[in-house]
Amino acid sequence: MGESNWAGNHTYTADSVRTPRTVGEVREAVAAASHVKALGSRHCFNDIADSPGGVLLDLRELDVPVEIHDGSVTVGGSARYGDFAEQLHSAGFALPNLASLPHITVAGSVATGTHGSGRRQPGLASAVSAVELVTADGELRTFTRSNPEFPGVVVGLGALGVVTRLTLDVVPAFDVRQDVFDGLPWEAAYRHFDEIEDAGYSVSMFTNWANDTIDQVWVKSRVDAFTERTGLLGAVPADGPRHPAHAAGISAENGTPQLGVPGPWHERLPHFALAFTPSVGDELQSEYFVPYEDAVAAVRAVRGIGDLLAPLLLVSEIRAIAGDDLWLSPCHGGDRVALHFTWQPRQPEVEAVLPALEERLAPFGARAHWGKLFRSSAPYPRMADFRTLATGLDPSGKFRNPFLERHVFGG
Repeated sequence: MGESNWAGNHTYTADSVRTPRTVGEVREAVAAASHVKALGSRHCFNDIADSPGGVLLDLRELDVPVEIHDGSVTVGGSARYGDFAEQLHSAGFALPNLASLPHITVAGSVATGTHGSGRRQPGLASAVSAVELVTADGELRTFTRSNPEFPGVVVGLGALGVVTRLTLDVVPAFDVRQDVFDGLPWEAAYRHFDEIEDAGYSVSMFTNWANDTIDQVWVKSRVDAFTERTGLLGAVPADGPRHPAHAAGISAENGTPQLGVPGPWHERLPHFALAFTPSVGDELQSEYFVPYEDAVAAVRAVRGIGDLLAPLLLVSEIRAIAGDDLWLSPCHGGDRVALHFTWQPRQPEVEAVLPALEERLAPFGARAHWGKLFRSSAPYPRMADFRTLATGLDPSGKFRNPFLERHVFGG
């Protein structure tokens, strides 16, 4: 077929790709297929969206209008956050959080438990109040928070059906400023982790795990709650724009505005601007979530193998996310800290170091990001309930694939 994911490290093995333009066409395609999966922005780094021998539905042309209400917005599953954020802002509203890149689809982000940053900001899926889903028989069903199975539907991994619409909670629009600090001493990060995470609405630390200091700390603050700083626990204000992977020679041009210049939420909460290639582009990614209370111990453990990781890294990010009650969310059951790894595009070497990295994180019950490269992940308390839900909605396994068999239905 020749189609591949965003990173180019996985070639899909489906027999065909269809491009439905209406929800009705999605229903017809799902009902007729023996095996089927949906494609969004293709920003997963594994085979979670593949359908070997089946059909892939490329939803980029799906025509579902944006509907802004008082307190919510309804969008098509194929909508990218960057496609409607400005429209939402112009209407006086905002999403509580955004991922580091606005290029990803709402449905794909939500289905894999993708998140932004902020100790008191839960992942993107927590904003979802309703999901419209095409199930295996082509039926169109809507699940809302009043449904007891709703917490299992939202982070659905594509195992339950094809998402055609989602309704998201919104808040009043707000402005954000972004300040970057260079050279945070590791000891300061260990001793003052809570203070660093409370320094702004959203905080990210960037490192390669081998340097003597944490390279950069990005502090995104709501303008209406900003406190002026001349430094951050030994880190100094950046003297110009920064890119997280600047050590790899990447220009700061594709980043969102920094240096404390205020701007709308959707132009500051992401790290990368919609008009540019996000991050590095030619890369691989892994990410692991540990309980917030174990963050410092987990960071120390990973730093112990920094010399093993650094030669393969473009950059690594440390950030906090508030907990939620969604069954397969990596933040289910409590606040988490995510350790993100942006790797060079050297998959065999990356796969070879993952066992050592996961061994370091295993004592903390680390959960892996569903859409990125990993070998193993800690169990989820509601996994059995999710399997029951999936079997009820898809008794013939139309939406199953090797990824789901390995990580969900296999044990």
